[in-house]
Amino acid sequence: MITKKRIALVTGGYSGEAEISYKSAVTVGNNIDDSLFEAYRIDINPEGWFYTPDNAPAIPVDKNDFTIVDQGKKISFDAVLLCIHGTPGEDGKLQGYFDMLGLPYTSCNAATSAITFNKRYTVAVAAFGGIKVAKSLHLFSHTPTTPEQILQTLTLPVFVKPNNGGSSIGMSKVTTADALQPALDKAFQEDNQVLVESFIAGREFTIGVFKTKGTIVTLPITEIIAHKDFFDFEAKYKGLSEEITPAQIDSYMQQQIEAAAVQAYQVLNCSGVVRIDFIYNAEEQVPYMLEINTVPGQSAASIIPQQVQAMGWSLKEFYTAVIQEAFLK
Repeated sequence: MITKKRIALVTGGYSGEAEISYKSAVTVGNNIDDSLFEAYRIDINPEGWFYTPDNAPAIPVDKNDFTIVDQGKKISFDAVLLCIHGTPGEDGKLQGYFDMLGLPYTSCNAATSAITFNKRYTVAVAAFGGIKVAKSLHLFSHTPTTPEQILQTLTLPVFVKPNNGGSSIGMSKVTTADALQPALDKAFQEDNQVLVESFIAGREFTIGVFKTKGTIVTLPITEIIAHKDFFDFEAKYKGLSEEITPAQIDSYMQQQIEAAAVQAYQVLNCSGVVRIDFIYNAEEQVPYMLEINTVPGQSAASIIPQQVQAMGWSLKEFYTAVIQEAFLK
């Protein structure tokens, strides 16, 4: 008889990305192999940490040891399957907490999560590791920078985005000097750090990468064709983009993007499944890395499930591999 591992499926979060986290948790929860694992949905939100069983009252989590008491029985977990996009599940905070408890989890470690959550630090480390990235400026709310100062370093068009977080909330493409300040104001409403990045002309691709049995595996590449100027929150989650999986590209482009993705995964010491975004510049014939999502979306509208299915795996097989890898770290 197989003894099932108890898995905490952690969802929610403290940011605007919580709504996507809940959708991801539905997809993941529906595809956990219940012959191997017993999953418990844990909702971490500003009101508290709770186990949320179906059709029953929520049960508080004991933060001292990350346990619950269900029907008079104390339950501890063997591993954590993270489905929180944004803070505190993607920025290293929960990872540090789980490290202190000695509890395995499916995402990158605390240091890698903190670095990759900061877009500027991500591209700085990637560039140091030999990966092509766009020229950019890192701005802070406590040190105001004028549009004129920015345009002394970068030329239009540029992207302006909150430096931390994901789902492209607060992001703008700026093509004229007079639009730069409003874009900065919009981004600073979401974060006290802002990244201003040179526009790289080219096709946009994204690729899932994960490790299974100690081997780094790339998923089929997806091309993103935004019906707007760029792939923002609405394009991602409100149908204003076309996603082609697998991307219709030649083998040379495919190999370049896959190689850059594996290199980024290694350079930033990633683990679990991540999604890495690239712009492929046709003139230079090289991919430029944009960012790394260390807890990528898993909702029905998300890209990773599309890529898994294009690879010929079931989602149940995929999540089983991801969970099992957490025990090998």
